[in-house]
Amino acid sequence: MSTVSIIELIVSAVLSAVGIIGFFATKKDEITDKKQKKKHRLFLVLIIIAVWFLIGTVIQIFSKIKMGLSVEFQLFSNRVTFFGFSVAETTLVGWGIVLIALLLSLIFRLFVFPKFDPDHPKGFQNVMELAVEATQNFTGGILGDYGKQVAPYMFSLAVFMIFSAFSELLGFRPPTSDLTVTFAMGLITFFLINYYGIRKKGVDGRLKGMMVPTPIVLPMKILSDIATPVSLACRLFGNMLGGVIVMHLLKSALGGYAVGIPAVAGLYFNLFHPIIQTYIFIILSLTFISEAVE
Repeated sequence: MSTVSIIELIVSAVLSAVGIIGFFATKKDEITDKKQKKKHRLFLVLIIIAVWFLIGTVIQIFSKIKMGLSVEFQLFSNRVTFFGFSVAETTLVGWGIVLIALLLSLIFRLFVFPKFDPDHPKGFQNVMELAVEATQNFTGGILGDYGKQVAPYMFSLAVFMIFSAFSELLGFRPPTSDLTVTFAMGLITFFLINYYGIRKKGVDGRLKGMMVPTPIVLPMKILSDIATPVSLACRLFGNMLGGVIVMHLLKSALGGYAVGIPAVAGLYFNLFHPIIQTYIFIILSLTFISEAVE
């Protein structure tokens, strides 16, 4: 144990003791003065910081975790052997998410849905009906009559993306941080754009729509159409990969002191941030489809 480590242990232990003594010396039920209340809260904050510092110091001493801004990361996912085949780790995680979603859907359809009362909805039935209605209203507000047709896919897409983000909490690389996965999602959107565009206008109408306001813009419109899945894929991939890298950098920079802080940061990078990216991907997909059917 180095001299620096001994000093850190002593300092953190002393700060913890001072905080505990000060906290109990100013009992909350006996405090009437505002300054005393402020001191009481400061001692509580001191205890939290000192205990965190003490735990981090102990972990830093007795583990091999070192502090430093370093992260080992690959652009594409690591590959693992699965039944003799080399498969990307994110692919396996994606399959796992799909299987879990299918299993939950089957359980819901076979055991929960038959118990629903169409005349007197209550409890969980109200939640599910609200979710379905909100999704259909959201997609219908952008696509009109086609909204209900794409609503199931958009809802499934949201479930997959949010579950992908949660998989990082279990130590896996989220599938949405793999360019091949996001590109596949972009290709599905590209297919939907042209499918509904041709369905609404026909092949001739779809081509004529790309010649507005002049036929000269046709090559540029075709190029823009082809670039759509690439743009969607790279945008989602970059944002999700950035969140993963930030979390890795945070853990490596704090070393043994990464106690609690990554968990708090994970509330943003594994919950709030993925929800935002899910919304953006879906709203852009719906917007592109809407432009094709106009």
